[in-house]
Amino acid sequence: MKIAIVILNWNGKDMLKRYLPVLQKCSDVEGAQIIVADNDSTDASIEMMEKQFPSVPLIRLDRNYGFAKGYNMALRQIEAEYYILLNSDVEVTQDWLVPLVSYMDVHPEVAACQPKLIDLKHPDKFEYAGGAGGYMDKWGYMYCRGRVFDTIEKDEGQYDTIAPVFWATGACLMVRSADYWAAGGLDDRFFAHQEEIDLCWRMRSLGRRIVCIPESRVLHVGGATLDKSNPYKTFLNFRNNLLMLYKNLPEDELSKVMRVRFWLDSLAALMFILKFHWGDAKAVFKARREFKRLKPQFLDSRMENLEESSLTDIPERGDFSLLWRYHVKRQKTYSQLVSDSKCSLGTVPVVRGTVPMDQ
Repeated sequence: MKIAIVILNWNGKDMLKRYLPVLQKCSDVEGAQIIVADNDSTDASIEMMEKQFPSVPLIRLDRNYGFAKGYNMALRQIEAEYYILLNSDVEVTQDWLVPLVSYMDVHPEVAACQPKLIDLKHPDKFEYAGGAGGYMDKWGYMYCRGRVFDTIEKDEGQYDTIAPVFWATGACLMVRSADYWAAGGLDDRFFAHQEEIDLCWRMRSLGRRIVCIPESRVLHVGGATLDKSNPYKTFLNFRNNLLMLYKNLPEDELSKVMRVRFWLDSLAALMFILKFHWGDAKAVFKARREFKRLKPQFLDSRMENLEESSLTDIPERGDFSLLWRYHVKRQKTYSQLVSDSKCSLGTVPVVRGTVPMDQ
């Protein structure tokens, strides 16, 4: 097949019942097939799929392997030119698939892309998990066109241009299968959270490109598996972010970034304490201890990434502190970050239509 739209499900029966019919209706493109991979759900997802969606192929995994390993195990069983990793809580729109496929077909230098992600509960706003494409500052903090920390913008067409990005959201990620496996796939050890950013970083380091194509628009519920306020989510985000930095940072940056992150993470824990979010504060300290414990297991991955990398100075990674710009300079939106000419944002010009990105 040409396009495998793969939903990794874990106890998402209600989401599948609600959004899978819309996906079927809006994804009638030649060569596209919808596949559900189940992470050993206990909520009767399997029974519901077999009864209500018998035509949808079902891959049954023997336990909950998490997002990263679950997808790796499922995708190894699928032969397709393109994979689309799609969350079960995403509602697609009519013809959402066409701009993604059309762009990828004529831009072989692009490894992966994402649509514009809108908040399903507030359809006039961008969605936290991906907005209109993601970036990273020098200390490892993520932001998007449409979302910087907790400031989420209204979608007023301000980011309706195709743009190179540092990472594309795992909520709806289209990736060439060849690039996916050339970069090693998602890192199983992450379990969940930031594994797609790590994958995009590795693909970008190999000289491949990542873009957002906002002509394609999907709506995302968000937080369907782990609520944003869940301390376990805090733990995974902090731990995986540190592991990702260790795996991918150039040698001349690693020590400095890790020293700074020690103090920034301590400050984050203090802020949680001041807000009486004791579980989140404990999660930060636990994440740092776990990172220290796991760090030796990631040394080989780091050496391999550095050895294979052909691009260390990635334009979409900003050479500035997002915390400083956001909290001190009060630059709360991507547009405000871009307008600050005193610091390099780390982006390259946007791309309109199907003009090659190198022009």
